[in-house]
Amino acid sequence: MLIVISNKTVNAETINEADTKLCETVKMALISSLREPLDKAIVEIYKDDKKAQELGLTWASYDTEILKIKQLYGIGGLYEITLKVFPYYRAHMGYGEDEVVINTSGKLIRYKHLKTYPLS
Repeated sequence: MLIVISNKTVNAETINEADTKLCETVKMALISSLREPLDKAIVEIYKDDKKAQELGLTWASYDTEILKIKQLYGIGGLYEITLKVFPYYRAHMGYGEDEVVINTSGKLIRYKHLKTYPLS
């Protein structure tokens, strides 16, 4: 009896159709995919700040930092992503800094307000 096992390696090349290098493009895509829970976090963090509510804070993916990516259950499983977000008002007038943790299924895990900037 003869058993032949063939294992053919297939490599795919990633096509990057963006104005940035692949690593930066993946970062922006990841952050943008988390927009809904990040918006929710900003609302929660500033819900008792009447000035922030009047100003109508928002945030930008290109201004958001990925601080940590934690693998929870092995490759391809769930990940927790810790981000530093810089909410702003009007023409990018900074209002504060916040740390937000979201998992890759889009669940807001926790958040922490780090700093509020004085109004300009």
